[in-house]
Amino acid sequence: TKKRLLMNGVDVSTRYTMRSREMYQRYATYIFRVVKAKMGNYLIFFPSYRFMEDVYQEFTQLLASDEEEMELVIQQKHMDEEERENFLRAFEMGREKSLIGFGVLGGIFSEGIDLTNEKLIGTLIIGTGLPQVCNEREILKSYFDQKGLYGFDYAYRYPGMNKVLQAAGRVIRTMDDVGVIVLLDERFARSEYVRLFPAEWADYKLCNLKEVPKLVAEFWDGHS
Repeated sequence: TKKRLLMNGVDVSTRYTMRSREMYQRYATYIFRVVKAKMGNYLIFFPSYRFMEDVYQEFTQLLASDEEEMELVIQQKHMDEEERENFLRAFEMGREKSLIGFGVLGGIFSEGIDLTNEKLIGTLIIGTGLPQVCNEREILKSYFDQKGLYGFDYAYRYPGMNKVLQAAGRVIRTMDDVGVIVLLDERFARSEYVRLFPAEWADYKLCNLKEVPKLVAEFWDGHS
């Protein structure tokens, strides 16, 4: 059996034109269904604080209407050393219910942290990690465009994908780690993203909200 399940949810998008309460609810439902399949610790990464807060709000409402209790920790904009420590310490403690950490992609918790074995069994990555449009990036883009290369890749897509890979890498840190990685944005299914996937991602599965519970349950059944 495979040590990890890699899925791409294709019925959600973080594109600005698609942002709506209904989309935030859909993201919240994805998180809920993945976490519900197995008790454990999960990290969810978002494209921005604003997006994270909107989904968090929908998620807490979903939780309120459900019997199951979960613990939630959320990354704040300006966390001091102690607050960061507390966020991470939550993942080190044994507990009787699932713990879900909400964080920002490319932030302090999506890069340098080491949570092995049971400390982290799933990561959901919301959005493609594209950097915000700014002068610096636009200069970079036109520089590569002028060289006859696809500037958008260099200025936006590669740095974004790099953040996605780092966040995904939080789950499987040792030989014994088992976990679920869910990429949540329809753009990941496009060829210009798929070609940036590492070779070991060749077994990724496309899924939608309806199929997710079954796929995750089957994966964990294989590891029980």
